[in-house]
Amino acid sequence: MSLVYLVRHAQASFGAQCYDQLSDLGRQQARWLGEYFAARGLRFTKVLAGTLARQQDTAREVIAAMTGGEAQAPLVHAGLDEYPGEALYAAWTGMNDPRPQQRLDQREYWRTFRAAMQAWADDRLSGVPESWAAFGARVHEAVSEAVRGTGRDDAILVVSSGGVIGRLVADVAGAPARTAIELNLQCRNSGFCELIAGGGSLRLLSFNNIPHLEAPPQRRQAITFA
Repeated sequence: MSLVYLVRHAQASFGAQCYDQLSDLGRQQARWLGEYFAARGLRFTKVLAGTLARQQDTAREVIAAMTGGEAQAPLVHAGLDEYPGEALYAAWTGMNDPRPQQRLDQREYWRTFRAAMQAWADDRLSGVPESWAAFGARVHEAVSEAVRGTGRDDAILVVSSGGVIGRLVADVAGAPARTAIELNLQCRNSGFCELIAGGGSLRLLSFNNIPHLEAPPQRRQAITFA
């Protein structure tokens, strides 16, 4: 059986013109995670990320910190990309640009976004580029590809986003869509889950770990969700 380290990308640029880029704090979060993995003696057989810049750059920073060398590009699988969040928000609210609401009232934005996601999971949104079912199918296909050909003692690093992680963990646990949505919104930047892969199935070992941000204590101010 192999062990999958499923990492949420580090802090991106919430509310900015381009969200899909790591902040300075995000790069530091990823480097700390790499240092933590290195201190545990981990060596990854495979490193995969989605096509998004924040996912690939997180993977690069983690590996560079582990090796003390230049950041290496991960293998890319589009199935690890985040769901089309802006399209969901627009379909639910009629607002094509969520950034003004993100800047004005984050609590109200996330309340609205949660409702949009539930409507999406219930097939009550029209005009969105991807269905809830299609999203789940490509997430599982990506993780299956990640573990394909790996052996009993292999470790695999998979860098993705909160929606992918929430969906996968909920599915592994046999939980409903509502749980996937809540797990998604609780994922912390650069937090990781551990999944045991073997016999064609996945088992959840841990969720949303951030030991690299909890010690020393002064790093706790670097714990972020968006």
